Amino acid sequence: MNLKDLKYLVALADTGHFGKAAEKSFVSQPTLSAQLKKLEDYLGVKLVERRPKQVQLTEIGRQIVARARRMLDEGEEIITLARNSADPLAGKIKIALIPTIGPYLLPRVMKRIRKALPDLGLMLYEHRTEALLKGLRDGEIDLGIMALPAPQDGLESCELYQEAFTVALPSNHALAAKHTIKAQDLRGHTLLLLEDGHCLRDQALEVCNRIGAREAEDFRATSLETLRQMVVADLGITLLPELAVDSPFGSQRGLAIRHFAKPAPSRRVGAVWRKSTTRTVAIRELCHIIAQTLSAKT
Repeated sequence: MNLKDLKYLVALADTGHFGKAAEKSFVSQPTLSAQLKKLEDYLGVKLVERRPKQVQLTEIGRQIVARARRMLDEGEEIITLARNSADPLAGKIKIALIPTIGPYLLPRVMKRIRKALPDLGLMLYEHRTEALLKGLRDGEIDLGIMALPAPQDGLESCELYQEAFTVALPSNHALAAKHTIKAQDLRGHTLLLLEDGHCLRDQALEVCNRIGAREAEDFRATSLETLRQMVVADLGITLLPELAVDSPFGSQRGLAIRHFAKPAPSRRVGAVWRKSTTRTVAIRELCHIIAQTLSAKT
């Protein structure tokens, strides 16, 4: 038994198809099939139920795949650890950001990151919070940037910055005449919010409950940009995080942005990573650069 055979088995589990698993593993289908048969013979158990046009793992096959994933992750960690010993700020690092942060944070920090860490290659992904945390635990990403707090089981986190919420209004709205918005000004108003699965929705709901506002029951947006366009179309008001307001669309025609009077409702944005990661040096340097950049902004 070797790691390559386990990679073939995991690829088959992920794709459910011998041809796709072979393509993913960069080998021919007969090679992959033969190696898996040898693995079954070595272990003395049947791992795969082979049916016409259908592939299914046996119960013991599923249990072995779960352990194989952990072994492969550890193997990758060994390779990464060895490479990082020469230069911990080189190589590739996989970063996932939630959709309400990524488009607005990255343009602010990428230039400074590239200048400070020219040998560090960033592989960027966008995931909602649940998928981001799963990717971290499964070893598919090295660093997540999301709203805090984050679960602590096997993970570490640090705060990068605090971000105030603002009120987005149609420019002809009565509240647009105010220079700043007090929380009680929104009491009784109906707010447009994101659909389920976005942590920003939960944070906005918390603000709504605190100030006595209501959620629009007949609408759920898929993104902040959808919310923004609904406000421009005079279909309601919403809450936007501060970095989204400072994006190129923040001052578009028909949109009025008003800040809350202090203390403004806000969210904490932070970095999350596995306690067992071998990329700690690079992660902490990235966190320092992001926090420093956002601190300079404020």
